[in-house]
Amino acid sequence: MTQEKKQNVLITGGGGFLGKAIAKKLAATDGYTVKSFSRNYYPELESLGIQQIQGDISNKKDVENACMGIDLVFHVAAKTGVWGKYKDYYKTNVSGTKNILTACKKHKISRLVYTSSPSVVFDGSDSKGIDESALYPKSYHCHYSKTKAIAEQSVVKASGLDLKTIILRPHLIWGPEDTNLVPRIISRAKRLFIVGKGDNIVDTLYIDNAVHAHILAAEKLEKNPNLSGKIYFITQDEPVYLWDIINNILKANSLKPVKKKMPIWLALPLGAFIEFAFHILRIKKEPQITRFVIKELATSHWFDISAAKRDLDYAPVISIKEGLRRLEMWFENEARY
Repeated sequence: MTQEKKQNVLITGGGGFLGKAIAKKLAATDGYTVKSFSRNYYPELESLGIQQIQGDISNKKDVENACMGIDLVFHVAAKTGVWGKYKDYYKTNVSGTKNILTACKKHKISRLVYTSSPSVVFDGSDSKGIDESALYPKSYHCHYSKTKAIAEQSVVKASGLDLKTIILRPHLIWGPEDTNLVPRIISRAKRLFIVGKGDNIVDTLYIDNAVHAHILAAEKLEKNPNLSGKIYFITQDEPVYLWDIINNILKANSLKPVKKKMPIWLALPLGAFIEFAFHILRIKKEPQITRFVIKELATSHWFDISAAKRDLDYAPVISIKEGLRRLEMWFENEARY
């Protein structure tokens, strides 16, 4: 009996929250040899037997070298956040993605799973139960959303039978070891305020479910090439009140809930003033609040994931309740932000 050949997998952004979680899961699964491509070195990945390739996603040669001998790419790396220069977001999110696509075709890599974002269709208003037919808005409220939309469209355009792709739009990923959402909530706990009525409903995504969706996408893409170029929202399929999930995350870290309120008619001018002040003073760090963040905090955004259920057989494996229990245990045993 011949031993099945292992798949060589490259994960861009393998040191980040989602990238590392995918890398760890695949490294513990038979049939995969895992490589990570990031700017920095991560001892934890090395201890798991994951080969690390250091380089710049916006450097075409670095990306081509990283993609040599690869069968499957998870392109997770991105410049996130809501503040900074457009050229920096474009460099990483757009040019970096185009470099990945070029390298995939050069090295005849057959599959690519691209991590996008629901913010590519966010126009500042409520998104209630929308699906993948939702159109891109005419204008964007932050550079991240705009550049991710451009990159997403590049992946769709490059999709075919030679390079089969799937685009995932995971929404508000959280959990133990989070480097984005959870630490932002924790660090701003005393300064947060409920924007508007506080009755807006959102979808979130526990980290294990995000990983599950990415691996399913890769497997289904291999079996069904007709999925190439398809886009899927990925969530808990369990919409909740935004301020309930925020307060539950605070509670998991033994912090008090957010109770202060501010009407949106006051919050938006305040956000505009803060942005203006940061521009004038040339402050590089991200403001505590921006108009984009205010609109995110004040609106509903939940999604119809019927397509992911149908095509990818996706269903969450960890509930919000269980995820919060695991997060609380992690806070107790591992870390305090």
